[in-house]
Amino acid sequence: MDTAKDSVMRWRGGRRSGNIEDRRGQRAGGLGRSRGIPIRLPRGRSGKIGIVGILAIVGISLFLGIDPTVILQGGLQQGGVQSTSQSELPRTAANDDLTEFVSVVLADTEDTWRAVFANADQTYQEPTLVLFSDSVQSACGFAQSAMGPFYCPGDQKVYLDLSFFNELRNRFDAPGDFAQAYVIAHEVGHHIQTLLGISQKVHEQRSRLSETEGNKLSVRLELQADCLAGVWAFHADQTRQILEPGDIDEALNAATAIGDDRLQKQATGMVVPDSFTHGSSAQRVRWFKTGFKDGNVNSCDTFSAGDL
Repeated sequence: MDTAKDSVMRWRGGRRSGNIEDRRGQRAGGLGRSRGIPIRLPRGRSGKIGIVGILAIVGISLFLGIDPTVILQGGLQQGGVQSTSQSELPRTAANDDLTEFVSVVLADTEDTWRAVFANADQTYQEPTLVLFSDSVQSACGFAQSAMGPFYCPGDQKVYLDLSFFNELRNRFDAPGDFAQAYVIAHEVGHHIQTLLGISQKVHEQRSRLSETEGNKLSVRLELQADCLAGVWAFHADQTRQILEPGDIDEALNAATAIGDDRLQKQATGMVVPDSFTHGSSAQRVRWFKTGFKDGNVNSCDTFSAGDL
């Protein structure tokens, strides 16, 4: 985190989460594809996914009635894992500071979503965040750092290599601690979707449809996670005043940087909307802002939206 240049969200002194699992330095063997839900499309690949139909029934209105104990047997399969990997971060004072930051942000998502679920007479089940380096084995399969952070519905864990934050800053020109907090909140958004049964219904529907239609469904799922990240930011700031001027701009800059159109243009010089799996930069920004506007979970029903 570049505290000299970036705005600094008020996180120091916050509660640290007890749901951090540190696997850094461990080597994970394995072959095949990860079936988690990464923050961004791996470079030059598009995921194989299912379709959009039926989704009014899996809108966020399920928040008031779905059984929150639903656990997927598998995950949403995205693009294949790349053979290249990001360099590991050494255990330095700066890295330890970043680890503490991640723990405090995760704790803040826990506090926020516990309250939101309680208001709907539901009990929030907290996810675990796994810190890893280079590669990791999850219930969704083997993954390398190159695919970026991801959430695995099969074990209800968020997986994060801290070197991704270097890439976010240096490769995607999206610096700032709140940009990093947005990444974590997006993955926790996928956890919310799993608890509400939304991810499971999407997984079932996409298996019946063409790749193009499945991509459209995946985009709606990802944009909803962006919106839920905005909901967290609203409530966290209203309750704990964590935001400084410029923090939201950092999140919006990160959302812009990892839009499918931006990534495809950088990778191939072309933009192919039918292969989008996460949404364009403009769409990601719009849905984060939708959630942040008033913190209303019901505003995040991307599946019923006619215009994304």
